[in-house]
Amino acid sequence: LNAELIGEVNRALDGFEADSGIGCIVITGNDKAFAAGVDIKEMHQKTFVEAYGSDFLAPFDRISNCRKPIIAAVGGYALGGGCELAMACDVRIAAHDCQFGMPEVKVGIPSVIHASLMPRLIGQARAAWLLLSGENIGTEQALQWGLVSEVVPLKDLDQRINTIAKNFAGLGPAVLKQQKTLLRRWEQLSLPDSIADSVQEFGRAFETGEPQKFMNDFLAHKKTIKK
Repeated sequence: LNAELIGEVNRALDGFEADSGIGCIVITGNDKAFAAGVDIKEMHQKTFVEAYGSDFLAPFDRISNCRKPIIAAVGGYALGGGCELAMACDVRIAAHDCQFGMPEVKVGIPSVIHASLMPRLIGQARAAWLLLSGENIGTEQALQWGLVSEVVPLKDLDQRINTIAKNFAGLGPAVLKQQKTLLRRWEQLSLPDSIADSVQEFGRAFETGEPQKFMNDFLAHKKTIKK
């Protein structure tokens, strides 16, 4: 992750978010790494603010708040900023033999920005171990801890991602936007406030027309099966 790549991600998100024909976004790397973290050479030459400024924060925030579901398809290493990028996504599907870690302490800097998501995802004790030790964990441990949603063989990763993405793309964009909005708000609200907030959002769903459409489709399909 360097300044050039961050700029490319921002520009890509501009196009994806504006395109009504896109129902789901997938972020991936290659077989060796989803993302190996921030470019140490770039960080070594400049301060963080000089190297990235607020531009570095933009894609992480936009991924978290994007109205469309975003899947992280993780193969290989997801380290530091790369692990944060995966955590910012809604769903993380990983291939076997991946490695996840936050090694910043090993080069003298704390893990920051979306590392703050880690305690919420996997709990305070597990997050503390990863962030303080700088050690990696494998895919199976990441699955047990709740850092990833599902693990598949590397050869099946693309096919599984396509299946999930098509499922998301077949759902109503308005309801997905609502559900993502609720998930983000629930992170800040108490349980009673979260419940009250969800009831209000439920009522607003019927203003979009999607419940009527999808419920009618469901009932028509059920009626056909009975015949």
